[in-house]
Amino acid sequence: MKMNPRCTYCLLSRVHFQSKLSTDDEDLISKTLQECLCVMNKYYNPEAVSSSVATKIHRKCYEVLEDSDPYKVTKNLINQVALKVLPVAREKIYENFPDDGELFRRAVLASVIANYFDFGIMGFDASEDKFEAAFLKLFDHGLDVDDTPKMLGLLKDVVYLADNCGEIFFDTIVFDVIKKLGGHITLVVRGGPILTDVTMEEVREFEIDKKVDRVMTTGSNAVGILVEEAPVELLEVMKDATLIISKGMANYETLSEHNFGPIAYLLLTKCECVAEDMGVEQGFSVAKLMNYP
Repeated sequence: MKMNPRCTYCLLSRVHFQSKLSTDDEDLISKTLQECLCVMNKYYNPEAVSSSVATKIHRKCYEVLEDSDPYKVTKNLINQVALKVLPVAREKIYENFPDDGELFRRAVLASVIANYFDFGIMGFDASEDKFEAAFLKLFDHGLDVDDTPKMLGLLKDVVYLADNCGEIFFDTIVFDVIKKLGGHITLVVRGGPILTDVTMEEVREFEIDKKVDRVMTTGSNAVGILVEEAPVELLEVMKDATLIISKGMANYETLSEHNFGPIAYLLLTKCECVAEDMGVEQGFSVAKLMNYP
């Protein structure tokens, strides 16, 4: 996905948000914003990939703050909230003993709803009560774009590209269903801390690796998956997969510039630019299969 003028103020809003997470020093926050503005000025281009520019800006932000993980405390909060709501999700997914197709659809739906966990988005509230209420409402509404029936026959060798902390616990229900249906799963997480994204640290802490067959990383702390920074082995695994499942907007922003496929994008369209690029409305729950004959 290419850069949109609206990306500029969204990115700078996020820089300000994460700077305040890191420090109370207003002079340092001001300096951080100034440095990030310089990066924006240097790399902003309507033909640039949005998440590539975002990566440069966030790396500059972390560098100036001298903080490699300003969301560390926030990620712990997200995980706590998610774990409290997870039993509610499981109950809804397995209610009335659904058949395999319906079970997979419900698990995907819950995973998409959990893409709600995204601190720094204006207006976002991740308190337990708010998330549980939002989860139940969105679960009853269902998927606005539902290509899960097409995905069922593609689950033999799945590459699963994770997104946020908190969200990852709901992804594990999808893992359970894929394994139940005989599939093999390679989980891919970020190669280093960026935003609230899952890294190997969370995978090991919560033993998520035991839910899948293999865990790999994107090779760096890029926003999304920058192919030029990704390990060759990962690109080969993605090329050979029967299905790539891509969680969240950042992964879409990078991978939509390439021809990997079949690829299923699972996300909430929290951003109007992403929604427009996908050809759907903002605020949609999306499970969209692309690059599939």
